[in-house]
Amino acid sequence: MKVIIVMPLAEQRGGGEMMLWDLMQQGRNAGVEWLVIFLENGPMVKQVKSLGIDAQVVEIGRLRQIHRFFAAVLQIAAIARQEHADIIVNWMWITHISGGLAAMLAGLPAVWYQLEVPSDKTWLVRLATLIPARAIITLSEDGKQAQAQIWPHRPTPLVYPGVALERFEPNALPSPQEARRKLGLPLHGPLIGIVGRLQRWKGMHVLVQAMPKILQQYPDAHCVIVGGKHDFEPDYEDFLKAEIAALGLKEQVIMAGLQRNIPEWVQAMDVFVHASDKEPFGIVIIEAMALGKPVIAGDAGGPTEIITDGMNGLLTPYGNADKLAIAILRYLDEQEFAQSAGVAARQRALDFSTHSYAQNFINAVRSVIPSVS
Repeated sequence: MKVIIVMPLAEQRGGGEMMLWDLMQQGRNAGVEWLVIFLENGPMVKQVKSLGIDAQVVEIGRLRQIHRFFAAVLQIAAIARQEHADIIVNWMWITHISGGLAAMLAGLPAVWYQLEVPSDKTWLVRLATLIPARAIITLSEDGKQAQAQIWPHRPTPLVYPGVALERFEPNALPSPQEARRKLGLPLHGPLIGIVGRLQRWKGMHVLVQAMPKILQQYPDAHCVIVGGKHDFEPDYEDFLKAEIAALGLKEQVIMAGLQRNIPEWVQAMDVFVHASDKEPFGIVIIEAMALGKPVIAGDAGGPTEIITDGMNGLLTPYGNADKLAIAILRYLDEQEFAQSAGVAARQRALDFSTHSYAQNFINAVRSVIPSVS
């Protein structure tokens, strides 16, 4: 089976790019010949090639650059015909607009991986869904149900992402105290952390707003925010800094910026918070759970399919700083509960290996072209 993946981004900025990388690493010896077409140039092109997988660049520009858009569609279709591809897989709904049209021109089936919880209020999502697809693969039950509400209805197989668990093996990393020392973090007092691109829906400001209540009981506590500025919301970083200053938290909240050694940063934390609004899945949640961290996440979307509240983590509503503070304080006050939740979290994380993810994804793709072996 020869599969072309059309990928909009060529730099690892978040979970979607990491998922592609995991698929390429784990899917090399699974009876699939891969070709990745990137719609921009960037470091991931070279990284994919380093795995012995063919990667090409077809620069598409923005949708409003109509001539470049259609030129790219024609080029993708030509590559698909030349390579005798069996199917085109489009990474993210925005890519299906170009990749799906290319598949139509090449006479090939197409599927796309819906990495968000979609809404039929977004006209581009409705447009993408109108373009023929054998299936729309989703990464959570929440996303599956949301996609099912958008006409025309397509088959929506569910494939949970995975985590490179070997990178999040606690015994292979410095101890939390050593990690703090290495990263220049405070050595004393509770450390509460959050990881993600700086976007409002990720909820970093909610954690900041929860900190005053934490500090009332634990005055030596600190918060660390790990993540870089997002191109779509460049002002959010300044908003966060203003909120931190307004609450008098400049000494207690650390903005670490974009970091690559995420396992060490999470290892340094006593409590891990994921405060997103209707997170489609939440790979970083599983990464923290794999390290045995007490985790708090939102009570909607993907996290509810990962965490059993009160057993292997805690769930709180988005935007509610008071309830987030209560959950954090429960972990800090009840160390035995925090420890048992961490142990259960690590056990749950083992269900989400990248090997299982890659095999399930390949099976979902293969199922829509049963004549191909």
